[in-house]
Amino acid sequence: MNAKLAWDDFRLIKAIADHDGLTGAAAALSVNHSTVFRRLGQIEEIIGMPLFERRKTGYVATVAGAEMAALAGRMDEDVTAFSRRLAGRDIAPAGEIRITTTDTLHLNVLMPIFSAFRRQHPAIRLDVVIGNQPLNLSKRDADIAIRASDSPGETLVGRRVATLAWAIYGRADDGLDESETADPAALYRRDWVALGDQLSHVKAARFVREHVAPERIALKSSAVLGLTEAVEQGLGIGPLPCFIADQRPGLARLSPPNPDFATGLWVLTHPDIRHVPRVRAFMDFCGSELARLRPLFEGTD
Repeated sequence: MNAKLAWDDFRLIKAIADHDGLTGAAAALSVNHSTVFRRLGQIEEIIGMPLFERRKTGYVATVAGAEMAALAGRMDEDVTAFSRRLAGRDIAPAGEIRITTTDTLHLNVLMPIFSAFRRQHPAIRLDVVIGNQPLNLSKRDADIAIRASDSPGETLVGRRVATLAWAIYGRADDGLDESETADPAALYRRDWVALGDQLSHVKAARFVREHVAPERIALKSSAVLGLTEAVEQGLGIGPLPCFIADQRPGLARLSPPNPDFATGLWVLTHPDIRHVPRVRAFMDFCGSELARLRPLFEGTD
């Protein structure tokens, strides 16, 4: 090996291995297909052995290719860890924080908290990423996660600020009839709305799937807010988080909060940046404000 390998060479091999071919690697690296093809040939020439087997199903790493991709992964983790340690040297609470959370929490409870935090810390800017799929805090996809979870991750630190309670809700005008008051199972004969397949892992979604006949499910929604609107419009009854439904006069509980639906509400960050002043300031402030709303989250307000 007269020539030397560069970090970009390792990144390219890892991208090909991760995406099983040149097309996905090119897209991930924001280069064209021919550039990846040419660079792979050059790297294999430098090393003096093939790094991938070309098959109809894609590119499969050889032993050397797999070792090079694994080394690139470790290098990437080291660079990310170094970045986190540098971030930990901030002196004053200033700069940007990236926060990931769900649309339901963002719209129903977090905006007033964000506003109050900014009044106290005007030098800290908030970058809020909305999504139901958790971002990777270890990779610095986000600095802080505010999420509902029963297993927030062993590599993260933070606090469980409340329990998120759910109950069955319907339109307030519809109420319960005598048969449903005497036997709550009679509710299964009504039309229901339910969370879609994207949120099939949510406990309340599993409950509907196990108890309500498919022909009784009038609508499925990939968003909890969409489910709430559907109940309010009379499309059916359904399980909703108490902190959302209890703030809507048009909705009424048809059953007490079901402990089987409940999940924890967490404010989390990565251990490497937990003591960064801006992160610590936000974690303390947001955690305290959310804990103050515990009766709303737990359906006892």
